Amino acid sequence: MAGVTLLGSSFYKKNTSSEAFTLGNHSFPGWVVTMSIFATFVSSISFLALPGNAYLTNWNAFVFSLSLPIASFVAVKFFVPLYRKINSPSAYTYLEMRFGLWARVYVSACYLLTQVMRVGTILYLLALPLNAMFGWDIVTIIAVTGLTVMAYSLLGGIQAVMWTDAIQGIILISGAILCLLYIWFSMPEGPGQVFAIAQENNKFSLGSFGLSLSESTFWVVLIYGIFINLQNFGIDQNYVQRYMASKSDREAKRSAFQGGLLYLPVSMLFFLIGTSLFAYYTAFPAELPVALRDAGMSDRVFPYFIVYKLPAGLTGLLIASIFAAGMSTVSTSINSSSTVILIDYVKRFSRHEVSEKDSMRVLYIASLVISILGILIGIAMINVKSALDAWWKLASVFSGGMLGLFLLGAFVEKINVWGAIVGVVLGLLLILWMSVSPLVWTEGAAKEWASPFHSYLTIVFGTVVIFLTGFLATLLFSKTTRPRNEYERVG
Repeated sequence: MAGVTLLGSSFYKKNTSSEAFTLGNHSFPGWVVTMSIFATFVSSISFLALPGNAYLTNWNAFVFSLSLPIASFVAVKFFVPLYRKINSPSAYTYLEMRFGLWARVYVSACYLLTQVMRVGTILYLLALPLNAMFGWDIVTIIAVTGLTVMAYSLLGGIQAVMWTDAIQGIILISGAILCLLYIWFSMPEGPGQVFAIAQENNKFSLGSFGLSLSESTFWVVLIYGIFINLQNFGIDQNYVQRYMASKSDREAKRSAFQGGLLYLPVSMLFFLIGTSLFAYYTAFPAELPVALRDAGMSDRVFPYFIVYKLPAGLTGLLIASIFAAGMSTVSTSINSSSTVILIDYVKRFSRHEVSEKDSMRVLYIASLVISILGILIGIAMINVKSALDAWWKLASVFSGGMLGLFLLGAFVEKINVWGAIVGVVLGLLLILWMSVSPLVWTEGAAKEWASPFHSYLTIVFGTVVIFLTGFLATLLFSKTTRPRNEYERVG
């Protein structure tokens, strides 16, 4: 943490303008952009939750990663050239060009809300395993981690964020590989025993290939992954800012594709760790405490193994990897959120041209405010039950509306703006029903009003409703539509 903070803060003198703070003057090597996109994708939750999931069940959740080649291809083919052509640091400039100011404000506000909650959630969930491992105070962990990331993100801007992302990504991958090898060569009969035990217990299953929409089948997870990753690559400021920070269109495309695909083998690595832990404790059942044998404790098996089974040194590397995954995600959210505040609010609504001095002041203040709010939300979550589940529900409400509107603007030549507004309202109502109804109507006759679909399909159905409503409105009311090029001229 000290090393990353010093490295990130060393870029302070290079932030002589708002463009340097938000885009790094387009000076990043391609491999740094690639690693930064990858590190943005991976959080400390992935580092702990994926092995826990594989330990408890099978590889059904890995199907999410299989959707990445599809989303990465679409990003390279359509999204990267689109944003590079518009040449704005904000992803949401385009929405105003297509739909008007309301769309820009609506989507950017949703983005800011999700990022503040994301920072708080990551800090809180990062503190939980460290509290369990060492008994450290949760509030202290949240505050120290949040303030540390804030320091180098605020001082170093995106140059600090992306260079530290690259280093943290390397630490993360190295720690996971060494941990996996240690488990394999700790088995009584060698690495082959891991695969033998896993095969006997059907641990490599990708899930059912049935057509049920109420279960997490292979197809449900795959479709969910495609939509979530289209959202990541298409409308998430965290990714779009990295497209814009690349030196050229060619490097931006390459980094978007490689950064997305890199998560595929790394997520496989996480699942292999979980499966290998299952095999390890099958071979050595007495070494797993009784308290961790319950299904609800699966996420704590990996942290327990890190602290009590790995040798000194390797334990430290794994803890550093967990911190690296969490810090890279938080720093990205802080920098991207401050960029949105400057571009989509301060500069957009200012009646006078904003000077570079004022722009830098806004970026510093915004980074500070986002960080403090994230820390406070993380602390507020300490006494909240199912904080992660509640956050996922809230995130689906925001993200579904964002993705549907963006796809409508990106792939429909002429758009009826009122149709788009109606589509967003209908889509959000559907998303809200699918997210909340299973929690509210769980018993008796009222259960009939609950959504029968799996929660993964929430963003899928919401996005489709928004897109189709806007598209049909365009066909039915063509006289009130405007072509794409007219909005681009206005923009």
